[in-house]
Amino acid sequence: MSDNWKQAWRGKWALITGASAGIGLELAKLLAAGGANLVLTARRGERLQKLAADLTAQHHVSIEVFSADLAQPAAPPQIYAFTSSKKLEIELLINNAGFGAFGNAHQIPVEKMLEMIQVNCSAVVHLTRLYLPEMVARRHGDVMIVASLAAFQPVPYNSAYAATKAFDLLFSEGIAEEVRPFGVRVCALCPGTTHTEFQSVAHQPDRVFRSAETAEKVARVGLEALAAGKSYVISGVMNKLMKEGQRLAPRSLVTKISAKMMRATEN
Repeated sequence: MSDNWKQAWRGKWALITGASAGIGLELAKLLAAGGANLVLTARRGERLQKLAADLTAQHHVSIEVFSADLAQPAAPPQIYAFTSSKKLEIELLINNAGFGAFGNAHQIPVEKMLEMIQVNCSAVVHLTRLYLPEMVARRHGDVMIVASLAAFQPVPYNSAYAATKAFDLLFSEGIAEEVRPFGVRVCALCPGTTHTEFQSVAHQPDRVFRSAETAEKVARVGLEALAAGKSYVISGVMNKLMKEGQRLAPRSLVTKISAKMMRATEN
């Protein structure tokens, strides 16, 4: 992989949601190593403070921390108010925070499903809408939205999650074309299964993660694609082949195969 992307954000400010673990954590590490200054947000403030201290010591970059729960509708404007009060020009917005809920749709608590939509969709739109006008006005800036390979097909037993990620993908592709004439880049990062805390939180079957990629590799793929001006990127050769294969098969068959893979117990 090329490291040319590092020059894109050296000395500039990047805001990362969900920065305390997984892909968000690796994005923070890579950007700090490339000389970017960071605003880190997540629910777990203690983790963010430790990460900020470690990255500052290692890479001598400026880091601000703001604890926020994106399940709360008030969180995006609070994050925006924080960066505005610090007079930080956010060159790179990374909408990474998100979670899934594995199981039968009629059994998952409705509150959890609606919270997922709030974090995975509403907060993404809200933060993007807050920061995008400034990028358009100055005619430069970048937005990454972490979607998923699940965005390309129905995923039984993870139906609401897949639907939120389909929203993220289409939202990213649409606004990418809108703002391209203004020098602003938008990219949806679509990982397949990845070694993060996501599995334990979502309670997905272990077998789904047998060929999982590392979060560091996924993060690097996303930054490379964004710097190259791509509107979306799928991490992993096998994941790309799976996506192309889905196009050739009837959607009903793809859904049945997905259901067999995701079912909690083998029949």
